[in-house]
Amino acid sequence: MNRLLALLKKEFIQMRRDRLTLVILLIMPVVQLIIYGFAINTDVKHLKTAVFDQSLSAESRELLNSFTASEYFDLIYIEDSFEDVNRRVDAGDAKVGVIIPPDLEENLKHNRQTPVQVIVDATDSQSAASAIAAAQSIGNVKSQEALQEKYGLHSSQTSLYDVRVRAWYNQDFVTAFYMVPGIIGVVLTMTMVLITSMAIVREKENGTMEQLIVSPLRPWELILGKIIPYIFVGYAQITIALFAGIIVFNVPVRGSITLLYVLSSLFITASLSLGVLISSCSKTQMQAIQMGVFVLLPSIMLSGFIFPRESMPDFFYYLGNLLPLTYYLQILRGILLKGNGLEIMWPQVMALVIFILLTLGASIKKFVKTLN
Repeated sequence: MNRLLALLKKEFIQMRRDRLTLVILLIMPVVQLIIYGFAINTDVKHLKTAVFDQSLSAESRELLNSFTASEYFDLIYIEDSFEDVNRRVDAGDAKVGVIIPPDLEENLKHNRQTPVQVIVDATDSQSAASAIAAAQSIGNVKSQEALQEKYGLHSSQTSLYDVRVRAWYNQDFVTAFYMVPGIIGVVLTMTMVLITSMAIVREKENGTMEQLIVSPLRPWELILGKIIPYIFVGYAQITIALFAGIIVFNVPVRGSITLLYVLSSLFITASLSLGVLISSCSKTQMQAIQMGVFVLLPSIMLSGFIFPRESMPDFFYYLGNLLPLTYYLQILRGILLKGNGLEIMWPQVMALVIFILLTLGASIKKFVKTLN
């Protein structure tokens, strides 16, 4: 019994010394609980909406107020042409576009149907389904209110507001079209971050760090030497996943494959630089793995991989903006499903470049301190 007590005392002392691992183990359940409890919400509301109101009448303003009052639509962008609405939806700035015709007021006065076009970005089938159901319901309710106000009638046969929904990019709501690009990003995040997170700490544990210290390698050269080989591994993973997605799931490729590969290099580098930063901050491989998993969980939950980001509270929505996977998913889905070009996706590109510069700079600075 004394021997067992001595061993237990030794383990508790070791646990107290390894404070980083202990903190991660205690914080991770709390973080998981908060993310699952608050960030995951399948009731998608507050979809960013672009509006082209050609009527500019009291009736059109009343209709738009109904969209806003439903809480499913946030009228963020007021545009002057159909092309502007199209551009907003293509870029992902807006999930919904509403086009009101110029003769809305005249048609309602003469009890004629008026087509109101609602464009929905169906790359996210869950958000699209909520938007379509809400828009059609608003059209029906407004039609009934107009008939009741004019004639005191209730009719399910007459629809004065003919809401015509157009689902773009994924008209059949095929789940694989939405999930396969997301899986590519998640697989890259898992492998790139977790593998490189052990790169430097492995040298420490194997006793080869001293050899690197006395070598003529500069810190930035050593960091790049740890990153560059895995870039080719990342490209191999992308190629295999794309072939599988196209052949097995018939995922469309509407944009440039060359552009996809070029921009993928930014995300791969961002993930690898994050892994190297974790490795520079870790003392053991176990710590590196735990910190990598700690980063991986928010990346999966807050990036829009599974759950629409529009349904998240503001804090978690903006927290997702700090994750490189958020921007890479927008690039993947934009190229594969929408056929977007660089002129539309430059904000995502700039976000990845800034992330790379910050994490690589922090990694080099931390590694210099380690050498000293």
